[in-house]
Amino acid sequence: MNKASFVPEILAPAGSLDKLKVAVLYGANAVYVGGQKFGLRTAADNFTPEELIQGVAFAHERGTQVYVVLNSFLHDKDLAELPEFVRFLADIKVDAVIVSDLGVVKTVREHSSIPVHISTQASTLNLSAARLWKKMGATRIVVGRELSVKEAGNIRREADIEIEMFVHGSMCMAFSGHCVISNFTQGRDSNRGGCAHSCRFEYSLDMGLDTEEKKTAYFMSSKDLEGLRVLPEFISSGIDSLKIEGRMKSHLYAATMSKVYSEALSYYASHGNFLSDDFLRWEIELSKVSHRDYTEASLVNPAGADSIFNERENAEGGWHMAGTVIEASPKAGIVVEVRNAFNQGDQLEILTFKGANISLSANEIMDIGMKPVLRTRPSTLIRLPYKPGVEAFQLVRAQSGVR
Repeated sequence: MNKASFVPEILAPAGSLDKLKVAVLYGANAVYVGGQKFGLRTAADNFTPEELIQGVAFAHERGTQVYVVLNSFLHDKDLAELPEFVRFLADIKVDAVIVSDLGVVKTVREHSSIPVHISTQASTLNLSAARLWKKMGATRIVVGRELSVKEAGNIRREADIEIEMFVHGSMCMAFSGHCVISNFTQGRDSNRGGCAHSCRFEYSLDMGLDTEEKKTAYFMSSKDLEGLRVLPEFISSGIDSLKIEGRMKSHLYAATMSKVYSEALSYYASHGNFLSDDFLRWEIELSKVSHRDYTEASLVNPAGADSIFNERENAEGGWHMAGTVIEASPKAGIVVEVRNAFNQGDQLEILTFKGANISLSANEIMDIGMKPVLRTRPSTLIRLPYKPGVEAFQLVRAQSGVR
């Protein structure tokens, strides 16, 4: 059996320092983060300078790279503040910056030697554009979501530049980097960090349509991308990095996606193939996280009408985050910092860093003083009976609505 000679990088979102640590511990090869300026996710927690220093150190100690997003489109007054931040990023040794704006590319190149990755916001969809970015000093292109893996692989070969593609997460209904809907509906600039996700709203259509057509009210909302079964094509096409969308999503999301995709690629590297049972196991894990219906979008064939998520959003994924393991030993039991309340008798799972997760029923919950607890409260510490294989920093999830 031939082993894979090439395996792409798994690039996970890190919307906060805690989420960075989660993604790193659960197997991401790289994480992308935002500072408090110059990025497109102003509603995310984002990183202070001190947190960036801590995050880079934590990741590098574990062999994980850190990319910082500078992917907003800047005005001159914004650009004037950028050189100081770029020099700071160089000093703390970030591994790359993700950039959309030509002026930002020039500024980064003038004030540092940090590798430049061109953001999907730049809508690179063809070989000529990739060659131009390479000539300007870019080392990687995050291609637009409109490309197939085959098309992106051709750009990789012909332009001889690293290619990054989205493999999982929320999708945009517009060409990457060209949506201005929330500018008009909410007065928030989509391309300067203010996207209001107006494409997810329910719209009333009054264009002489019949009753049935009028029900198509979420016509701009896309299903979520899920490229698990396309992994062999990513590998054979030489795609360098597989990006997971979601800096504003939960710790449980960051952990699950990092673990599933890194585990799947590690399996392929060892075995040289995938079996259907493998995909089923990993897809069950992906289904446990809050998500819209899944689609492969344009990864294989151009996205069609069946990629539209024509429903009201439902946040349920079957499971929710219950807490984080603080300590685990036969003497102390499993000490958990509670994030979301759960009850005695609820079904729990410990999301291990590698391999099978650990199931348990919360039949015996104690507070830190060893008094019985019937219902936990967020931001408190509780104890559960010890189980082998549980480690500090692992996440605990609870099955929603099941006792």
